[in-house]
Amino acid sequence: MKLLPALLLVAAVFAPAATAQIDRVNGRSFATRSAVVAQHGMVCTSQPLVTQIGIDVLKAGGSAVDAAIAANAALGLMEPTGSGVGGDLFAIVYDAKTKKLYGLNASGRSPLGLSYEQMKAELGKAGSPAHIPPRGFLPISVPGAVSGWFELHQRFGKLPMKDLLAPAIRYAEEGFPLTQYIAYGWDLNVRLAKSDKFPGAFLSTYAPNGRAPAEGEIFRNPALAHTLQLIADQGRDGFYKGQIADQIDAFMRANGGFLRKADFEQHTATWVEPVSVNYRGYDVYELPPNSQGIAALQMLTILEGFNLRAMGFNSPEALHTLIEAKKLAFEDRAKFYADPAFAKIPLKSLLSKEYGAERRKLINADRAARTYDAGNPALKDGDTIYLTTADAEGNMVSLIQSNYRGMGSGISVPGLGFTFQDRGEMFAMEPGHANVYAPGKRPFQTIIPAFVMKDGQPWLSFGVMGGAMQPQGHVQILTNLIDFDLDVQEAGDAARWQHDGSSEPTGEKMRDGGFVQVESGIPYESVRGLVQRGHDVRAGNGGFGGYQAIMWDAKNKVYHGASESRKDGCAMGY
Repeated sequence: MKLLPALLLVAAVFAPAATAQIDRVNGRSFATRSAVVAQHGMVCTSQPLVTQIGIDVLKAGGSAVDAAIAANAALGLMEPTGSGVGGDLFAIVYDAKTKKLYGLNASGRSPLGLSYEQMKAELGKAGSPAHIPPRGFLPISVPGAVSGWFELHQRFGKLPMKDLLAPAIRYAEEGFPLTQYIAYGWDLNVRLAKSDKFPGAFLSTYAPNGRAPAEGEIFRNPALAHTLQLIADQGRDGFYKGQIADQIDAFMRANGGFLRKADFEQHTATWVEPVSVNYRGYDVYELPPNSQGIAALQMLTILEGFNLRAMGFNSPEALHTLIEAKKLAFEDRAKFYADPAFAKIPLKSLLSKEYGAERRKLINADRAARTYDAGNPALKDGDTIYLTTADAEGNMVSLIQSNYRGMGSGISVPGLGFTFQDRGEMFAMEPGHANVYAPGKRPFQTIIPAFVMKDGQPWLSFGVMGGAMQPQGHVQILTNLIDFDLDVQEAGDAARWQHDGSSEPTGEKMRDGGFVQVESGIPYESVRGLVQRGHDVRAGNGGFGGYQAIMWDAKNKVYHGASESRKDGCAMGY
């Protein structure tokens, strides 16, 4: 009898008459559009003007990395709800000359002068000693995005950095019209900032007329244009060692913040080796912690032992299996994922086939688990932008960049035109935890780029935005492509699910099984099947991520580009 109210709720939301769908592939019902196909290059971003900027860079002789940098700089202006020079960056680059993948971790670290004891005392003053808040000065860490641009450019760039930043500078000075989805998120963040009343220039920067700019309105950010021009003229040091760092230091000292110029001077981005598992003949690559990318790989090692194709696309059996695999992987995510400079992470064991098989045995095909424990592999040995680019030489870039929650901490230094990320919220405060706060430490990161190789050749550069949705989204995209034969655009347009309530790297523990949000395209019979298995199923109201992808067709030697239909962006090739 306890299931009846839930079934009545989901029946009202997911009944076939309530969905606007079209028949698409093999009887599957969801709306989609064609993938973009091009021979010489491809750019896929979440803002159409930015996609055009990337294409212009490719046409001017720039590399895929050049296009990615130019696009990311412009997104920081046009989509500050998920990105900007105050945030962090991760990337995977496929280099056609060496036929290798290169990983870059350009995430920043916590302030060197803010000790654990002081952090705990500050949290006590705020009334929440166990958790770092999402707003204000305490969650701010060093922005790493600009260092990421210069690391990428030094290794793989072709055009001068001045040329790559010029389009963003021009749009910041002359203005650009807001698109619909970004305008919606912008308004939410401005309303939040008005209630915060933090010191600084957040509202004067992002609400110059006393409100957020609306869809179609022209927005200008001359302060950001000045910041980007300094970076263009003075290089990396212009941000981390010069005037910009000086302004940040002075503002923080005057207003009770904790970042100092020394934090910027000592910041470094890190080249890392991407890690992978093979899933049904496809080598799937993610970046190692402090990011959460290996959660997707752990899910795949668990799922490989199930015949998802036989279960059927979006069937209750397949969805239940995917959700339980997510729960298992996220228990390890909560326990082990952290800055490897501060914690020993049993990476090889976590990704082993043997460990995946061991964890797989814990899944009950008939019942949702209320709780799982993290494994012990060592004994056996929040909004974001994602973009992807490809050039005529075969180079491909998978890049993700974020402020963490929306427009970040709500703190903006007057005259700089950007807001600081709030990534430090992701530290735990529990002594002994792998991800416990410490000065000079990288917090746990949710943002993850992904790449897939097939038979030694590049196959797919892709990502899904949105906090804890990202590894879940990566796995849904891959199973849609590999197990259910959807094309690269269909794989992103298909209805998604998202499980919430897992144990977290900040210390929370799942004890009630969490809950599952589903989009309206999930069939009602599948929703009912999940409820009957004990899942708490709810109607989703957003937060299912934002997807971009480029697939390389080795036979015809063309790129297939896809972009998220739930957002404002587009794919474009030439």
